[in-house]
Amino acid sequence: MKQMILEQTFTLSNAVTIPKLGLGTWMIDDRQAAQAVKDAVEIGYRHFDSAQGYGNEKGIGDGVRRCGVARNEILVTSKLQAGYKTYAEAKKAIDGSLMDMGLDYLDLMLIHSPQPWMEFRNGEHFFEGNLEVWRALEDAYSAGKLRAIGVSNFEAVDLDNLLTHGTVKPMVNQILAHISNTPFDVIEYSQSNGILVEAYSPIAHGAILNNPVIMVMAETYGVTVPQLCIRYCLQLGMLPLPKTANPVHMRSNANIDFEISAADMETLKKVERIKNYGDASLFPVFGGKMQADGTCVAQN
Repeated sequence: MKQMILEQTFTLSNAVTIPKLGLGTWMIDDRQAAQAVKDAVEIGYRHFDSAQGYGNEKGIGDGVRRCGVARNEILVTSKLQAGYKTYAEAKKAIDGSLMDMGLDYLDLMLIHSPQPWMEFRNGEHFFEGNLEVWRALEDAYSAGKLRAIGVSNFEAVDLDNLLTHGTVKPMVNQILAHISNTPFDVIEYSQSNGILVEAYSPIAHGAILNNPVIMVMAETYGVTVPQLCIRYCLQLGMLPLPKTANPVHMRSNANIDFEISAADMETLKKVERIKNYGDASLFPVFGGKMQADGTCVAQN
């Protein structure tokens, strides 16, 4: 039987509805992705988040096409490579994703980052390049190749660039957000502009599982730490995207029909910021630094 959250939706600014809980697929191998989609669909998931940088678009598309549920009942997201900052690159990449996934359209496509990963949060915002990429997304949106368009990892100043100079307002901003690292300023600014915030790594890539404050609170609600973390994001008006290829975890992550009290939400908002994401600490979004040779190093 479906959990209630899997049947609930947000409505984007262009009236497209999007399931309130999605399946994140970062680090799910392309060879496993199709089965992960099919397992999730059987449980009740109808929202799948991929990216060109994940290397699993073909598997995700195969799973969507073979899952036994009508295409128009499933929402599929992908993201443009972070290094693409020209119209031509973006236009070609949009068509490339459609071809790789074997789909006639994508429900949502995002700019993966305002900066190429090697320059992530280095001070340069690539305003002109992002406008060029945004124009390609706008054109694909107008052509019906994309049902909605948005961004990922964008700060307020990056959003302002598109809001001021673009033709179509971003519908989504997908960001790193979880208990102990909740960028309230970006969340509030996005939401105040009618932009839905999606929370990737809502369980902090697993680095938060042994936090004593969260463990004790989860026990008082009779839920797991991941369930508490996912519910926290939902109660802040965000759309969480927990990643897993394990059907047991998929089912558990969707079993979140409980309410965190206002007092407990305030406590969770003030949990000490996480400083170590384990292996994920190497990646730019978790504080690591991308090198010219494509490797990552963790920052202190």
